[in-house]
Amino acid sequence: MNSYQATPKNVKNSGETYLNFYLNSITSALLSAEYVQEAIVVSGESITPMPNMRACIMGLMNWRSRILWAVDLPMILNLESTHYRSGHFNVIMTKVESVILGLVVQDIKGTKKIMLEEVHSPIGQVATSLVPYLRGCINQPEETLLVLDAQAIVQSPLLTMD
Repeated sequence: MNSYQATPKNVKNSGETYLNFYLNSITSALLSAEYVQEAIVVSGESITPMPNMRACIMGLMNWRSRILWAVDLPMILNLESTHYRSGHFNVIMTKVESVILGLVVQDIKGTKKIMLEEVHSPIGQVATSLVPYLRGCINQPEETLLVLDAQAIVQSPLLTMD
């Protein structure tokens, strides 16, 4: 099992640490390392589908002797999912307060330092369906990085069992 351990925030003025990953083949995103417990690769058999669940909820998985939900992050964000084509899944173990979720993404690139000044409003730059799940975005010459809001993702209405 490949693994990435989150590192604590570094000294002021050096930027905040983010996990950098691909949601799908064309969309890159960042998630604050503050909410990342670990990034792992698991086999498809490690996620057990559950009946009568919303499409974005892939199933249950075991992580460090805990049973957790594995969710399709691109689907929550109303983006195309392409990671189903492989027998393995990249999962970001995310903790917000007492809630831990496995966020399934296409690929994990590593960590990146971001200065707060680099993050701009996503309004008018991305689809309006993404805006509630973003802290902002970073425009780079080759791509726009989505800066995700971990709390908004964990509290998504798509993850409620109503």
